[in-house]
Amino acid sequence: MGPLQGIRVVEFAGIGPGPFCGMMLADMGADVVRIDRQGGGTPGIRDPRTEVMNRGRRSIVLDLKNPDDVETALALVERADALIEGLRPGVMERLGLGPDVCQARNPKLVYGRMTGWGQTGPLASAAGHDLNYIALSGALHAMGDADRPPPVPLNLVGDFGGGGMLLAFGIVCAVLEAKSSGKGQVVDAAMTEGAGALMALIYGMRATGLWTENRGDNMLDGAAPFYGCYECADGKYVAIGSIEPQFYALLMEKTGITDLDAFQQHDKARWPEQKQKLTEIFKSKTRDEWCEIMEGTDVCFAPVLDMSEAPDHPHAKARGSFVTIEGIPQPAPAPRFSRTSTAKPDRPPAPGEHAQEILADWGVTAAPARSTA
Repeated sequence: MGPLQGIRVVEFAGIGPGPFCGMMLADMGADVVRIDRQGGGTPGIRDPRTEVMNRGRRSIVLDLKNPDDVETALALVERADALIEGLRPGVMERLGLGPDVCQARNPKLVYGRMTGWGQTGPLASAAGHDLNYIALSGALHAMGDADRPPPVPLNLVGDFGGGGMLLAFGIVCAVLEAKSSGKGQVVDAAMTEGAGALMALIYGMRATGLWTENRGDNMLDGAAPFYGCYECADGKYVAIGSIEPQFYALLMEKTGITDLDAFQQHDKARWPEQKQKLTEIFKSKTRDEWCEIMEGTDVCFAPVLDMSEAPDHPHAKARGSFVTIEGIPQPAPAPRFSRTSTAKPDRPPAPGEHAQEILADWGVTAAPARSTA
């Protein structure tokens, strides 16, 4: 099931954005075979069910320092449409599994490479993490309050939005192109460039003078009173996004603000006092009380839910936005398709669980040197 049914992908186990890319493709119906290392898995995680990003694929354990196991990996690559790897530049080449070797065996192979800095450039061989990559893109500097250092956000912008999702998009683009050209290619996905792509709107606003380099001074970075989060009487929060004038007018109505001269929406000089007044108003009621007043209206409102609350929200339940797989609640595959609907993902595999099954299904006769299956 899913729009990528029939597409075969070999994923070399890694961390962060590589597994997320594999999850995205597997969620869409691709047959993703994960090549794990002996004793693989995320350090500190003993229950494979909790490794949500590993869901939906089958696992085989190979020792990539063993020539026999490298040959088994290459036999799988011969039968694949795409490959995912997230190691430092040069590591796959040293293992005998670089693009030249793999594409000599399979000229149609799309070779997806996931790194922070990219395959080339002066930083290509340096270590880094999400925070470093989004710092270089300009994204991190634009976040946070004016009187504090940039915040440490969740690793969504670099690792996942600008990394794994960008690689999944690149792989699907290249697989589509290979269907007509008969030729594979290398997809060089760099998280710092992906984070930069996510900043396209903000770079455009900066060029037109609608965005300053000062944190906490712009419409979308927390300065505007009509776009931000407010604490309620019970210590919980609501999120307000009343950007358009008609939505802002409704915000004024729902909060009981009648002095519209003092609350002209784009009077930036008065934003601080407007924000202070809204802070006082929102603190006068609980989050649930504000939901009764605003949820479902055009205020552009939502309660700020924690991860235990989000799956139980009526909207999420109505759409099936979350699934529970062997007792672990997690986001459902997205996006939705009207005809080629996706199936509920299988649980994350234990390393090596499907070794013999994979070899049989993919028509590989070589046996792996090690397997925990």
